[in-house]
Amino acid sequence: MQLMSGLITGILFGILLQKTHVVRYEKQVGLLRLLDLTIFKFVFSSIIVAMAGIYFLYDAGIADLSIKSTNLGGNITGGLIFGIGWALLGYCPGTSAGALGEGRWDAIFGISGMLVGAALFAEAYPFLKRTVFTLGDYGKITIPHITGINHWVIITLFSIGVLIIFLWIERKYP
Repeated sequence: MQLMSGLITGILFGILLQKTHVVRYEKQVGLLRLLDLTIFKFVFSSIIVAMAGIYFLYDAGIADLSIKSTNLGGNITGGLIFGIGWALLGYCPGTSAGALGEGRWDAIFGISGMLVGAALFAEAYPFLKRTVFTLGDYGKITIPHITGINHWVIITLFSIGVLIIFLWIERKYP
């Protein structure tokens, strides 16, 4: 059942990616150049839905949280590699798969790069674990944990903040 729900969720997410055109190269480059903020809005809408959904399932006792360690060295290094790859290719990992599904063969380069990158990461992991991953390791923390504020308050405040940003974007970039 868990695999089936994951498959259905993945298919629905793929349909949303395709219908909102965020798998298009022009949209990706438009975001990177801050000319088209469709992807920005899609990502932050997805984050809000995911936050609410995960905590709803957690509060209902249906799901457990699997908090990963906050590691600034790994996050910053990984973010830089991700950003450089995205800027060079014009697709992020998810949109590479979606673009390939739509028949854009240039996405093969990104998917190949991800596979090579995963293999290189696996080989470099012992070294990274001793070096980069020791920088800024704060353990398994969350914003509600740090602040002592209920997660629903955080989700509500974050959602309101995102909504305000969306309204500002719509006025600034009609």
